[in-house]
Amino acid sequence: MTVRLRFAPSPTGRLHVGNIITALRNWLFARREGGRMLLRIDDTDLARSTKAFEAGIEEDLRWLGLEWDERANQSARLASYEAAADTLKKAGLFYACYETETELDRKRTISQKLGRPPIYDRAALSYSKEDLARFKAEGRTPHWRYKLSGARRDWNDLVRGHQSIDTSSLSDPVLIRADGAFLYTLPSVVDDIEFNITHIVRGEDHVTNTGVQIEIFEALGAKAPEFGHFPLIVGAEGEGLSKRLGSLSVSELRAQGYEPMAINSLLAKLGTSDPVEARTSIDELAREFSYDKIGRAPARFSEEELKRVNAALLHDMPYEDVRSRLAERGADLGEGFWRAVRANLVLFPDVDEWARIISGPVEPVIADEGFARAAAGLVPSGPYGPETWKAFVDAVKDKTGAKGKALFMPLRQALTGLDHGPEMAPLFALIGPERARARLEGKAA
Repeated sequence: MTVRLRFAPSPTGRLHVGNIITALRNWLFARREGGRMLLRIDDTDLARSTKAFEAGIEEDLRWLGLEWDERANQSARLASYEAAADTLKKAGLFYACYETETELDRKRTISQKLGRPPIYDRAALSYSKEDLARFKAEGRTPHWRYKLSGARRDWNDLVRGHQSIDTSSLSDPVLIRADGAFLYTLPSVVDDIEFNITHIVRGEDHVTNTGVQIEIFEALGAKAPEFGHFPLIVGAEGEGLSKRLGSLSVSELRAQGYEPMAINSLLAKLGTSDPVEARTSIDELAREFSYDKIGRAPARFSEEELKRVNAALLHDMPYEDVRSRLAERGADLGEGFWRAVRANLVLFPDVDEWARIISGPVEPVIADEGFARAAAGLVPSGPYGPETWKAFVDAVKDKTGAKGKALFMPLRQALTGLDHGPEMAPLFALIGPERARARLEGKAA
């Protein structure tokens, strides 16, 4: 049997970290097992779905390196859902309900006041001919519910172990709205059957839905796939991320300069027993992936940890991998420049500041004008090599008597305008004699 998984985003917004952790936990398992991956666009909500968001989803996934084997839009599959609905109606498992939302709210309120669970009372199963005539006269159109068996549904969850849902504790779910639009559950089951999905992996907020879906799979004559439900993401302090997910969209993280494999590396390990470490390929993450490693506690997302992983990737990144990106930013000052500054980068755009420090203009920081003038007179003419900085520093030391921090810090501040940064030997060679001399003389250069 070929393992087949799916990622099913709705094109009502851009992908965020909560979506991507779901995508990864499907993609990595499919890749590890030599399986196939379906990208299913859940666009049955025609009012909120847009082609722009759909294109954005594809762009974000491709940027992360998460390519799909097959693709489908639910909006093009309505005939399959209609056929499934007809099958359920003929089996007596689909029934029409004419209550308005106001009437349903009133029933729920009464149930709660009486201390009962707000479960739908199945009043629609006992409508009289007079009731149906009145609804028709009022111009009401029905919504359709699936009639649950009331039995207990069990499965062995890939993450949570044995799970059991008592369907008698649930309301019969609405599968088609009064306006004729299909809700999530029925199209999802039909697609999983027709695309031969073998594993459904998603957040634990879908656990209860699984009991319902298992019944619908069986009612449509299919065996339910295996299920896995993992804890949702929270912030570093345990706070919910729902209000922050917009700022944690993939497109925003990309705009800030994060590397795609930094995002993949963090989210693939988040909430697992593995340490969070930078990985350079999806294949490497797939080899290390297992649902057995996912814990039961909420996964804690930290932007600071993402920065740490991102920095680790940049610090080891070869020049050839970034050459074109540097050129696009006007910051390609050669391999020596990249090797000199990469260990000081957290995000790739940080390279712009170091390119400016090399090429200028830099406003020098001069604490002791006499010291700086003496150093300016000792700047060698060139050409510069690996030993030029040491020879220059030794000459300044002999001339001024300064040593240690009193020697190195004033030189760094004058030459870079900063009191921190990469090693000065390669920077000095890149700055060159003219700019070095001018900055030591207190000129912006």
